[in-house]
Amino acid sequence: MGSVCCEHCTSVCCTYLALPLDKPVTRRDFDDIRWYLMHKDIIVFIEDGDWYIQVPVPCANLRPDNLCAVYSTRPSICREYKAGDCDYAGGSYGYDHVFQCEEDLQVYLKERRAKARRRKTAKKARVRHERTATS
Repeated sequence: MGSVCCEHCTSVCCTYLALPLDKPVTRRDFDDIRWYLMHKDIIVFIEDGDWYIQVPVPCANLRPDNLCAVYSTRPSICREYKAGDCDYAGGSYGYDHVFQCEEDLQVYLKERRAKARRRKTAKKARVRHERTATS
C-alpha cells in the first residue's frame, strides 16, 4: 500500500450514507426499523449504543477511478474522516449489532426480551432472599 490509502481504495466510504436514528423504545419504534429493513440493501446497526441506518447511495462526486471530483472543496464531513476510520484499511467495525433483514431484528428482540425476563427473575429471587434473611 502506498502513502495514501485512497490511491488503492475502492471508495467504500463514498458509496453509502450512515444516518443516526433515535434509539428505539416503543413497539412502534421497532416496527419502523423493521420497515426500514424490508427495503433492499438497507442496514441498521448499533455502534457504541447509538443506532444508525445505512443507505447505499454513491456520492455524485465519486469519479470512475474512485477518487473525488471535488477533493479540494469536499465537505467538512469528508475532510474530518480519519484514515483509522477508513472502510478500506480500518478492519472490522466492531458494531454492537448489525441488522441486514427483519429476521435479524426479530432475533435481537427475542434475545432482548429473554435477557429482561432473566433480570426480572433474578431481581425477584434477590427480594425473596432478602425477605427470608431478615425474617
